[in-house]
Amino acid sequence: MKWVTRERAHVDRIACPWLIKRFVDENAEFLFVPADKVHDIAKRENAIPFDVKDAELGHHGEFCSFDAIIKKHGLKDPALLELARIVRGADTDKPELAPEAAGLDSIATGFKLISKDDFDNMERQFPLYDALYAFCRHKTGQTR
Repeated sequence: MKWVTRERAHVDRIACPWLIKRFVDENAEFLFVPADKVHDIAKRENAIPFDVKDAELGHHGEFCSFDAIIKKHGLKDPALLELARIVRGADTDKPELAPEAAGLDSIATGFKLISKDDFDNMERQFPLYDALYAFCRHKTGQTR
């Protein structure tokens, strides 16, 4: 399946592809396009829009797109729910939600600055999210 979002990805628009690839659709393809083109390209490419205004898989109230994907796909893993708090805190400028949120925001900004494009950024950051997920599994007692 194809998924489409806004270009110049930061926290949520990198965390969501990681979540999708790891827990929803391992063969997912991602498109990063100008914000005003997301819905048109979604229709043309038969792609699922995310983290864009008026998308089902977008921000709703205090929750970010990462949360929307977890909810839509019925993911109940306690470690993912913990990771969602971190992502939400970093993405919505509410670092008080999780002690790791401010660090994630800073690291995501750094990756955005050193990456040549959104695909490079995504490739560089997936190991970060793998590590954060492992940390959350440990934190929630799922590993020793």
